[in-house]
Formats: sequence, C-alpha cells, structure tokens
Amino acid sequence: MVIDSWKSQIKRGTLEFCILLMINKRPYYGYEIMNKLDTWPVLSAKESTIYPLLRRLLKDGFLSSSWQETTEGLPPRKYYTITDKGREYLEAMLQEWGNLLTAVKGIEGE
Repeated sequence: MVIDSWKSQIKRGTLEFCILLMINKRPYYGYEIMNKLDTWPVLSAKESTIYPLLRRLLKDGFLSSSWQETTEGLPPRKYYTITDKGREYLEAMLQEWGNLLTAVKGIEGE
C-alpha cells in the first residue's frame, strides 16, 4: 500500500529526532529507548531499526556510550549520552522541525 511506504519514510527521520530528544534529557540504554518509543505506537520500532540507528549516531559523533553494571544482577547495559556535536545537531533539527510544521500548517490553512 502506498501509505505504508510514506509512513516508513516519515518514521525513519522522526525516530532519529525522537531518540536524540530523549537522550538529551538523560542517558538511556537501547532496550529502554525501545520501551519508551512503544508508549506511542506510531513510533514503535524493532531492535533491527533502533540499534543500527544508535550505531550510526555513535559513528557520526552525535552520541557517546558507556557500559554500566546493574544492581539487579543483570548483564551490564550500554548507556547512550548526547555529545556537544549531538546537541548542535538536535538544535538544527528542532529549527527545521519548526520550519516544517509552520509550512505544513500554512498550506493546510490555505
């Protein structure tokens, strides 16, 4: 169905934006990111989507990561933290997002 392709394209960029918004508030680990995104079904994503995205954000220098031991006796978790470069990127994304919303609302209101 054509709408599914459109939704997939919109979701891809929006997931990156939402993950950076989340991690900008505090460090998260991968599974925790997936659970948080599941709160909004439209943002729900599988491991095969989230982990490659996190790896790319790390490679691009927008995130850093560190392993932390758990208190529950579970395996260590890899926490992601936003970098200064990531904050600059997020700020640019926020600006563009605002521009996009303004344009769409303007067109819709015509």
